[in-house]
Amino acid sequence: MADLLDLSSRVIDSGVADVPVNRVTQELSELRDDLAIVESFSHSVVLDSGEGLVAFDTSAGNTGRAVVDEIARWRPQPVTHLMYTHGHADHVGGSREFAARWESPIVVGHTNVAHRFDRYETTNDWNLDINLRQFGGIRADLNLGLVTEEDPAGDLAPATSERQWRSFLPQGTLRPTLEVDTHHVLTVGGTEIQAHHARGETDDHLWFWLPESKTIMAGDFLIWNFPNAGNPQKVQRYPGEWAAALRAMASMQPDLIVPAHGLPITGTERIQRVLDDIASALEYLVSTVIQLMNDGATLDEIIHSVSLPGDTLALPYLRPLYDEPEFVVRNIWRMYGGWWDKAPSRLKPAPDSQLAAVIARMSGGPEALLLEAERASAEGDLRIACHLADLAGWAAPDDPDVHARRGAIYLQRRKMEPSLMAKGIFAAAAKESQAVVDAHSGADTHQH
Repeated sequence: MADLLDLSSRVIDSGVADVPVNRVTQELSELRDDLAIVESFSHSVVLDSGEGLVAFDTSAGNTGRAVVDEIARWRPQPVTHLMYTHGHADHVGGSREFAARWESPIVVGHTNVAHRFDRYETTNDWNLDINLRQFGGIRADLNLGLVTEEDPAGDLAPATSERQWRSFLPQGTLRPTLEVDTHHVLTVGGTEIQAHHARGETDDHLWFWLPESKTIMAGDFLIWNFPNAGNPQKVQRYPGEWAAALRAMASMQPDLIVPAHGLPITGTERIQRVLDDIASALEYLVSTVIQLMNDGATLDEIIHSVSLPGDTLALPYLRPLYDEPEFVVRNIWRMYGGWWDKAPSRLKPAPDSQLAAVIARMSGGPEALLLEAERASAEGDLRIACHLADLAGWAAPDDPDVHARRGAIYLQRRKMEPSLMAKGIFAAAAKESQAVVDAHSGADTHQH
């Protein structure tokens, strides 16, 4: 029964993640007699209240049925309440399976969840494309929480499942029937459950406190990776308020904290240490960036001067394998300074293709840019290499040789990046160039 808790304790106490910490087993494990977790994407945590079951998050649309089956095998009682930590699809998409198994559960969520669902409907195709870039061409080993390399040809091959879901938010996802603003207390079967609102990864996040058992359901405030507080393709994240929420959780002196991704953690001192480490990392980034902004620094100067120590990023629950500090730095700038980076020419820039054509002409053409890009890549300067490869590609948008070489540079860049977000975007860049190569190859074949 205590295997997961023993596992997380060993990893945290040793400081070494030598075993899976972000597991997706689709199996239920008891954390205590009245509490269980189904390790899915995301997890669903289930409380036996004595008068029905309470599920915290439902997992995604494609995993919800397996979660429901595991819960039904654990207890015969119906799920009477669904508690949404927030409205991301991997946390609420499985709700339709809960509704299919158990009639009319009460759905508790923040007031902004409904606004999120409306926004997902309005920007459905945009969000599908974002996720293709963020996760496409990457095989995420969700058990290890690591990203593994595939054969390059496989990376660039069209994915048969890329648009298997036409709706970003699964059809039939339940909307909250009990909306929470800042704080709400409800009692289910004699168990008091407090819902607390805080902005962090989202503006609609709730974390839940069970005072009798000193248990916290943390949602995505704790994900056993560096906090997803800087995602380059998604709407605003709130790193400062995220840290404040972690401090509020710590003030409760919890004995058990259960995240929506990663391992549950037991032991008051151990939980305090984890929450303090994560909060301190975010607080450092926020305070340092704001100080530099006050000092007049540009975004370019801040990005290349603000970082976190390597030993901090080596902690099992702070590794930058999904999001990363550099993206959080950009997000802090966006929150406090807007979108302009203080470079005057980028306030109202020329089209990329026009600028690239001028630079290519001055430097000797796209071939000269690519030679310099490949030289930089060979020397390990992949930031410069990608700048030059992009200029070459924009200057010669239909040249298959240019794009074959540009794609190779981005595949090399992808291999060197730690975070899944960076890997996904760089893999997408390689796919863009491969599409040019394929189109030219197809045209040649048709002509012959």
